[in-house]
Amino acid sequence: MQHLKAVLMDETGVDRALKRISHEILEKNQGSKDLCLLGIKRRGVPLAEKIADYIFKIEGERVPVGIIDTTLYRDDLNDVSSQTVLNSSQIPFAVENKRVILVDDVLFTGRTARAALEAVMRFGRPASIQLAVLIDRGHRELPIRGDYVGKNVPTAKSERVFVKMPPIDEVCSVELFGE
Repeated sequence: MQHLKAVLMDETGVDRALKRISHEILEKNQGSKDLCLLGIKRRGVPLAEKIADYIFKIEGERVPVGIIDTTLYRDDLNDVSSQTVLNSSQIPFAVENKRVILVDDVLFTGRTARAALEAVMRFGRPASIQLAVLIDRGHRELPIRGDYVGKNVPTAKSERVFVKMPPIDEVCSVELFGE
């Protein structure tokens, strides 16, 4: 049974990391023109919304935020449940020729990011796709890296990192669990 080993980030730490990521996104892309954010279901969505809020505070311009569901594009799930809702991605804007920032909570093997890339391409051909993650814990199985990383956390493969984000969770934190 795994137990809580450490609280890696509290609400203040998460907030600080997201502000920094927002600034880095704007710096690398020379502003918010043609930017859009796609939160990877589940906790990538509230993270993307917070980043969009910070970009608005910095630039005075609202970047669109959509939701990308990677379930149907995963190569590491043997059986997609018959309960899976088809086409549950919600992208109410065109990604064609946009600079898409995929937002996820934890980068681990890279398989979710790979699935998100495939899912985005079904909606059009963006000018570029970048990846923002709150936590990079290593152990990549694919040649994928985060362009924007809140915190690098070396972990054992057996350990688990849980990001808690409102409104999905009651609190905002990042916790490490292990033996």
